[in-house]
Amino acid sequence: MCELCPRRCKVDRVKTLGFCGAGENLRVALVSLHKWEEPCLIGRNGAGTIFFSHCNLKCVYCQNFSISHEGFGAEISIERLAEIFIEQQERGAASIELVTPTHYADKICAAIDIAKNRGLNLPIVWNSNAYENLEMLELLRGRVDIFLPDLKYFDDEPARTFSNAPNYFAIASAAIRKMFELVGSPIFDGDLMTRGVIVRHLILPNFRRDSIKIVEWLYKTFGDEIFISLMNQYTPIFRAGDFKKISRPLTTFEYKSVVDHAAQLGVKNCFIQLGKTADKNFIPNFNLDNVNRF
Repeated sequence: MCELCPRRCKVDRVKTLGFCGAGENLRVALVSLHKWEEPCLIGRNGAGTIFFSHCNLKCVYCQNFSISHEGFGAEISIERLAEIFIEQQERGAASIELVTPTHYADKICAAIDIAKNRGLNLPIVWNSNAYENLEMLELLRGRVDIFLPDLKYFDDEPARTFSNAPNYFAIASAAIRKMFELVGSPIFDGDLMTRGVIVRHLILPNFRRDSIKIVEWLYKTFGDEIFISLMNQYTPIFRAGDFKKISRPLTTFEYKSVVDHAAQLGVKNCFIQLGKTADKNFIPNFNLDNVNRF
């Protein structure tokens, strides 16, 4: 009975599907070297990203909707996932980045154990939407080195409206506290992070005040013991046009006001995005590259 995420659907995924849409088997849409992540994760060749199909949120503006909502991808075994980890290391990846992994946590942990026994020595990055339960996160102790949650909302109304995620901030904030407990303050090897927490936040149009609340909470709670990554790449795609407040791109003023507020608070460990990143060209091409063995 699946209880891997806070929705606790308690379904038997061999027989039926829960809210996330995932069945019993791992499903992956893309394995790539991704160079558009935070600098401390990509090194010379990029982060070794593995994009999992399905998601326990239903964000109406999701840029990866073809895999998160529609479930595009190929089924693979735990053994094959372990092989993918090793293959990413052999390609020169700076890290193993697991993208939207929550609903496969138990199987991913098994694959990590297999791969580490075969020589995997890269930092493991858990890139999630922060809508996690604490019991699941405990499974990651000693397995995941870097947590990369996207803290989406402070207020509950946009969380319910845009992501069908009741009590989002209460759940996500507790999860991020747990993540910090598991890995602690950032540790670097040269320019590369080997351990720590980076909290992403995508600023939405008309919600800069919600973003400011998030920045204030993060800094008050963790100070400079974590990194904050403020993103301006919001692109109104998928079903965003059905919701007036988020049907347009972010303005320069909206983004700058959040960045400026972070600076005024005294935030030092902060990544920001420069230039025009709100472009569909930055969305990965989910084409099953490197998923299956040929």
